[in-house]
Amino acid sequence: MSDGGWTGTVLRVDLSSGEILRESLPATWARDYVGGRGVGARYLWEEVDPQVDPLAPENRLIFATGPLTGTNASCGARYMVITKGPLTGCITTSNSGGHWGPELKFAGYDLLILQGRAERPVWLWILDDRVELRSAEHLWGKGVFETEDRVRREVGIADCSVASIGPGGENLVRYAAIVNDKFRAAGRSGVGAVMGSKNLKAIAVRGTGGVHVADPGALMAAQWAQKEVLSKAPLTSEGLPAYGTLALMNVINEHGALPALNYQEAQFEKAEDISGEELAATRLAANKACFACTIACGRVSRISDAGVGRYTLQTSPRNWRHATEGPEYENAWSLGADCGVSDLDAILKANTLCNDLGLDPISLGATIAAAMELYGKGVLSDEQTGMPMPFGSGDALVAMSEATGYRRGFGDELAEGSKRMGEKFGHPEVFMGVKGQEFPAYDPRALQGMGLGYATSNRGACHLRAYTVSAEVMGEPEPMDPRATDGKAQLTVDMQNISTAVDAAGLCIFLTFGNTLSDLTPLVAAATGIAYTDDDMIRAGERIWNLERMWNLRAGVEPSEDKLPRRMLEDAIPAGPAEGEVSHLDRMLPEYYRVRGWGEDGRPTSAKLAELGIG
Repeated sequence: MSDGGWTGTVLRVDLSSGEILRESLPATWARDYVGGRGVGARYLWEEVDPQVDPLAPENRLIFATGPLTGTNASCGARYMVITKGPLTGCITTSNSGGHWGPELKFAGYDLLILQGRAERPVWLWILDDRVELRSAEHLWGKGVFETEDRVRREVGIADCSVASIGPGGENLVRYAAIVNDKFRAAGRSGVGAVMGSKNLKAIAVRGTGGVHVADPGALMAAQWAQKEVLSKAPLTSEGLPAYGTLALMNVINEHGALPALNYQEAQFEKAEDISGEELAATRLAANKACFACTIACGRVSRISDAGVGRYTLQTSPRNWRHATEGPEYENAWSLGADCGVSDLDAILKANTLCNDLGLDPISLGATIAAAMELYGKGVLSDEQTGMPMPFGSGDALVAMSEATGYRRGFGDELAEGSKRMGEKFGHPEVFMGVKGQEFPAYDPRALQGMGLGYATSNRGACHLRAYTVSAEVMGEPEPMDPRATDGKAQLTVDMQNISTAVDAAGLCIFLTFGNTLSDLTPLVAAATGIAYTDDDMIRAGERIWNLERMWNLRAGVEPSEDKLPRRMLEDAIPAGPAEGEVSHLDRMLPEYYRVRGWGEDGRPTSAKLAELGIG
C-alpha cells in the first residue's frame, strides 16, 4: 500500500457462519481502481458468478469507501454499495453520503464485504476492532427511523452512524434502498433487497481513528484550492445552497425536458408548485450537509399545516411526523410531475415514506406513474388497485407508497417495478427505462445526450453516470445544443469516465458542478502518495467502466439492451420547446462504441481489455 488514503484493510463478514475476518486490500487494485466503486467492482468480478440469483446467499453485498472518504476534502463523504441488482440483473453500484462512509473509514476499513445469509435477522455492530453480529428479531418489521433510534440506544452511542433497511428491503421490493443517517440512501437497483435477502437489518459503525494521508500539507493546500473554486461557481455557491437539487425543477421544465404523466408529456404545467423556490418559500426549515460538505444541498422541510391534518394525523401512528428531509429534484419529479401530482405535501409525505420504508423514490414514483397510465386507459380497475389511481392523485401516491413497502394489495405488483408490472398486465410499453431500471427526470427526446447516457449506463437508466445536462442546459464545461447529436458520444464517454473516477475517490458528484478533474486529482495524489495525473484518473474511470461492462456481459446483459423505449424513439414530444423531437439513439450509439474503442457489436475488444489490464 501507499503511505495513506487507504486503510489497507477489508472487513469480511460471513452471515451464514458468523465468521468475521480482516484481510489486506491488494495494493495493485487500490492503485489501478482508486477505491470505492472501482475496488468494489473488482471484488465482485473476482468473487461472484455473474449468473447468480441476486437474492441468493452467494451474491455479495459490498460497502466501499474511497481514499478521500473521511478526509477534509470538500464533500468527502461518499461510499458505494456494489452487488448484483435484483431490479436489473446488472452490476449495481449505488452511492450514498451522510456520515456512514467516513465512520467506516475511521473504524479502520476501506471495504465491508458481506456474504451468505443469516439464519435469523441480525444487525452488525462495528466499533473500531470490535465487530459483532447481534440479533435483530426485535427490529424486523420496523421502519428505518425507529431502527436507527433503537440501535443507537442499544449501543449507547448517540452519534454512531447506522445504515439499515426498512420493510421494503425485508419484503424484497426490487428497488429497495439502504438508508443511512435516516435520510441519505444508496437508493437504486434494489441494494436494500439484497441486504434483506441476507437477513441483515442494519449496520451501525463508530470509528475513533482518523484517516492517515500521505502528505497532509499538500492535501490541505489542494482542498483549500478546491473549496475556493466551489465558492465562486454559481451552482455550488448559490443554486444548490439556496434551493437544493430542486433548483432544477423550473429550469428543466422551461427547456421542455421535464417528463410528465409517465413520459407522455415533456412539460408539467404545475412545476412551479413543486419547485425548489416553492419549497424554500413555504416549507423549508434549514439546509443540511453531509460530512465535510461545503455545499449543503440537503433540505430540512416541514409539511404544511393543511398537509399535517391530511397526511399525518389521518394515517397510521408510525407516520405522524411532519418534519422531514428533501425532497431532491429526482424525487419531487418522480413522485410529482411524473405522476401528475402537484400537491407538495403529498410529495413530502411519500418521500418520507420512501426514507422510512427504504424505497428508491425514482423507481417507486415511475412505477406508480406507469400504473396510473394503465388505470387511465382502463387496463387497471378500482377492484385491482384497491382505490382510484388517476394521474394527479396525491392520495393514491401516498397510499401506494406505503402499500409497496409492505407488498400489500396492489403494492405487491408495484414492488416488482414498472417493467415487470407492465409485462404482467400486457402493456410492456408503459416501462420507461433501460435494462429494467426506470428513467430519472430528464426526457431523452429533448436532451439527446441524456438518451445516450441512459442507454449505455452499466446499472440501467441513470443520470449520474453521464450528466450531459451540464452541457446541454447549463452550458458547462461548454454549451452544446440539446437537440443535436454531434459530439454527444464523446461527451458521454468523457463524463462517464470522470464520474466513475469521482465515485472511486469517495467524492460527491455534485462537486463537478464547480470543480474540474484538475481540482480533484491533487487531492487523491496527496492523500495516497501516488502521483496520479488527470489522465491516470480518467484511465481508472475507463478501466472501471469496462470491467462493469464485462461483468454485465457475463451476466447475460447483451449490447442489444443499450436501447430506449419505443415511446422515446417514435412518439414525438407533443408540445413545448422540444415539440416534435424524438431520441436519435441510432445515430449516437455506433459512434459511442467507436469512441469507447469497442467493436461494432458493443463488446470491449481484447485489445482494449489488455490495454486496461482486465484479464
